[in-house]
Amino acid sequence: MKAAIKLGGRLVAVLAVCANALFAQAQTQAPSITAGDCAELAEAKAKLEAQQKRLNEWPNLAHYREANAKVAARAEGEQRVVFMGDSITDMWVLPRFGGFFPGKPYIGRGISGQTTPQMLLRFRADVIALRPMVVVILAGTNDLAGNTGPITVEETEGNLASMAELARANGIRVVLSSVMPVSNYGHDHDGNPLDMRIKRPPEKILELNAWIKKYAAEKGHVYLDYFTATVDDQGLIKKELSDDGLHPNSAGYAVMAPLAEKAIQAALAGKELK
Repeated sequence: MKAAIKLGGRLVAVLAVCANALFAQAQTQAPSITAGDCAELAEAKAKLEAQQKRLNEWPNLAHYREANAKVAARAEGEQRVVFMGDSITDMWVLPRFGGFFPGKPYIGRGISGQTTPQMLLRFRADVIALRPMVVVILAGTNDLAGNTGPITVEETEGNLASMAELARANGIRVVLSSVMPVSNYGHDHDGNPLDMRIKRPPEKILELNAWIKKYAAEKGHVYLDYFTATVDDQGLIKKELSDDGLHPNSAGYAVMAPLAEKAIQAALAGKELK
């Protein structure tokens, strides 16, 4: 909401500048200019429209609506699994990352940038309605970054617990994944250095992961420890596993896949991972 208000204010300011320019040109009888000549106007308008769309459909319930409608009823003996998450889950299905569990009845339901309150709101449509045997939940890094506004670690924990409770109440076994480490080793598409620790402090990741592990043990869920397998001796994601210091690359997903498969099999067998 604050972002939308800020963008709205910016748009008004840009319009005012353009209007003043038009007025000044008219007063001096110089060649007229149009609002389109103000380079920032189109950018500010586009951002405002994007924010408005986000506000109107905050949890993005429509994102998988069409795809969900095409999912057939689970066949007898089918060990269907749904992966619920953010961009790390969303990107996993892309071919350039080596394929998403080929031959397995696994369904990806990640949405880039999402936080746990958004996932909780779409959990019924994107998980429960698909009737999987297991759900793998990977969430929390965007909460720490404040993607949808300030949220405490305790509130994130509550949202994770609510998703797990909804799953269990509907006969779905739960795999709770650790939040992955981040680093300052990465670069953006233009080669500029990125420090993902600024918005996602490593100590907060450790705090959230400690709770996830404890909660999973207390409630009989499976804890999927991506963190230990991907962290270096500095407490950051290994340089070779991520290009931007946040998202796994193909090597990162190659590390994650067998860990996820082991956790899924443990959940199907009703066992906890030690």
